[in-house]
Amino acid sequence: MSPHATGGCRSVGLASVTHPLGFLDGGGEASRMLRERDWTNHVLGPPETWPGELRSALSLVLNSPESMILCWGPELTFFFNETYFPLLGPRLSWAMGERLDVVWADAWAQAKPIVEAAFEGKRQRFVDLPWKLDTDRGARDTWWTFSYSRILGAEGGIAGLFIFTNETTDRVLSDAALRESEAQFRAFSEATPNHVWAARPNGHLDWFNRQLLTYAGLPAERLTGFMQWGRIVHPDDFAPASERWAEALRSGGTYDAEFRIRRFDGSFRWFLVRAEPVRAEDGTILRWVGTSTDIDERRRHAAALEQFTVRLEEQVRERTADRNALWQLTPDLMLRCSFEGVVTATNPAWLAVLGWDEAELLGASLLDLVHPGDHERTLEGMRELADGRGHARFDNRYLCKSGAYRWISWATRPGHGAINAIGRDITLEKERAEALAKAEEALHQSQKMEAVGQLTGGLAHDFNNLLAGISGSLELIQTRIHQGRTGEVDRYLSTAQAATKRASALTHRLLAFSRRQTLDPKATNVNALVLGMEDLVRRTIGPEITLRIQLAEGGWLVRVDPNQLENALLNLCINARDAMPDGGCLTIATAHESFDEAMARERDLPAGDYLSLIVSDTGIGMAPDVLARAMEPFFTTKPIGVGTGLGLSMIYGFVRQSGGQVQMRSGPGAGTCATLYLPRDEGEEVQLAEPRVDEPVAPAQEGQCVLVVDDEAFVRMLIVDVLEDLGYRALEAEDGPSALAILATDARIDLLVTDVGLPNGMNGRQLAEAARELRKALKVLFVTGYAETAVLNADHLGDDTRVVTKPFALADLTRKISMLVSGA
Repeated sequence: MSPHATGGCRSVGLASVTHPLGFLDGGGEASRMLRERDWTNHVLGPPETWPGELRSALSLVLNSPESMILCWGPELTFFFNETYFPLLGPRLSWAMGERLDVVWADAWAQAKPIVEAAFEGKRQRFVDLPWKLDTDRGARDTWWTFSYSRILGAEGGIAGLFIFTNETTDRVLSDAALRESEAQFRAFSEATPNHVWAARPNGHLDWFNRQLLTYAGLPAERLTGFMQWGRIVHPDDFAPASERWAEALRSGGTYDAEFRIRRFDGSFRWFLVRAEPVRAEDGTILRWVGTSTDIDERRRHAAALEQFTVRLEEQVRERTADRNALWQLTPDLMLRCSFEGVVTATNPAWLAVLGWDEAELLGASLLDLVHPGDHERTLEGMRELADGRGHARFDNRYLCKSGAYRWISWATRPGHGAINAIGRDITLEKERAEALAKAEEALHQSQKMEAVGQLTGGLAHDFNNLLAGISGSLELIQTRIHQGRTGEVDRYLSTAQAATKRASALTHRLLAFSRRQTLDPKATNVNALVLGMEDLVRRTIGPEITLRIQLAEGGWLVRVDPNQLENALLNLCINARDAMPDGGCLTIATAHESFDEAMARERDLPAGDYLSLIVSDTGIGMAPDVLARAMEPFFTTKPIGVGTGLGLSMIYGFVRQSGGQVQMRSGPGAGTCATLYLPRDEGEEVQLAEPRVDEPVAPAQEGQCVLVVDDEAFVRMLIVDVLEDLGYRALEAEDGPSALAILATDARIDLLVTDVGLPNGMNGRQLAEAARELRKALKVLFVTGYAETAVLNADHLGDDTRVVTKPFALADLTRKISMLVSGA
């Protein structure tokens, strides 16, 4: 018996001299059970007759804070202290003083050989021994650590046993769960393609998965330690990476860094390295678990907006950590919602990208965040998901907490009765694509305006001639009237009108060519287009160059943007003119071609029917090295400041986008021949509207009034005179504000005639919109000196709106006024 036990017996022995049952003192409920039990027929008899050895041992058991039991005599009479109560379960009320084999009958088969060995004098200790017992928590598997110590009787034999016992079930189960968690973590870590590693709370790295070790070509021992991982980090990256690691260890926050890691062959690749602390329930850091994700390709191609790979990272937390690391760490939006759009789960990236945290989103409708312009598409996408169809890419706009919208590209899949989606912020990609489109449009317009600039000289000469005819005719009319010779006035009037019509046609042609507009491929008659440009081309190349046009009969149609084709043809003609400074011959021709597989392959085209547009000249030609680079953007042989070098490259791009091909033939002194192959289109040609034959104009009805708005007084005078000749009453205004003042009165106004380009901050279109706020049914006639579609889209004009372009024929003006007022 231990000294402690001996001391306990000594003190109890003194008390028992005075009190026969003093050895039962201090045992709480266990002592009460002993006193209240009927010992009359028990083999031990009344407690006051029990041997001193039993009483001393029992006093020690009853007063011990540890869970202890005592077995006495061959009958194995069972005693226990209060600490042992929970282990007895339903036996508690009757177990005190019973035989051990009766109390633990359900475990006796396992306990018997242990007890017998103890009575034979063997000292035994068992650690985490499993028992299936019926305790106060019901029948269950339990684990125990206990030891047996013998108690000697008066004659020196073994009279009983001390049993020190401690249930270790919770610790055993916890250790098993920990081992299982670690096994799962290691299995996951070995299965994932990422590098996975773990460290102690102080940052000492002590475990690496196979992928990391294989990549580095080092054994784990070479990397184990506080800063041994520096062996495989690029020297330029180690200082900032280790500083961030030290900061994470100090703060207990997430470690997040990008740096280069050396491979076994000595090369370096970029990795995104992240680590999270695994915490106990009280917040204490137990471990660090980290992943290293190869982002080398993403780093290499980020500048060109190349596709970058989604890397899913999963972080394993120990014991109570059950959150998925990938869900926590990915920069992409992750979402789970019902098929009706009710949000059930989001990841932290929502806060970083859009400003919403999970608490604000859970239970809300996803549609509340979708841009109104994307609602219908999003609803249709949700219906497709409900039907079991996912999306590889689905783009829509989402509301940020700041009030702005960002483009998100989703990959979606239905599963387990819900929508699962991963989204990436592509706002920058969209903005760059839009900026690129605008830049391309600007290049097209710049190239077109370069061509317009080439026309200036010839047009100025023609306009001076036309103005001379108009001015001279008017002066002669004035002179003849003063002379009283009115018989010759009609001849001069006819001359002035003819010159005016030619000038009008020339300005309309120039404006139509130079206007900015959206590309619109349509079935086009190239023969008709060439003939329509003949006058413009002749004026561009000048009288020193002979123009020949040779068109194929039948005129196959091609599907192109006719304005782009006009631009391409004019640029080729300008290049030909510049190649013939001393004059020559320019030929524009069309031909029908049918290519079989072999012929089409030579021209890098699909087999089929093609219309070829050929522009050839007798100029100086190009050397082979110049011809080889002729289609390159910004390549030019012209002096600095003359031309952009974009003409031929943009022609090539336009023709290729139209499904065709460009071929150039040239040689020094042999001229140049450019052939545009355009695929034949079987559709119907888009016909231009036939000009209307002048019809008689009905006079105004009594009281009808027209408001005329133009900043040019002579234009207002002309329109007012026409209106009064038709019987209308006319009101005048020189700008938008003064016109609105008239419209705000009670005056009758049946028609608003307004110039589009007005001064003082309000143009004609804005005036018309404001006027219709005051007078809902007001009809409007726009007058403009620009190309009609450059200012107003005729396709979107209603029946109560018309446009007339300056300079206009009075018959056209009166016809449109009459149509609008009468509602014809």
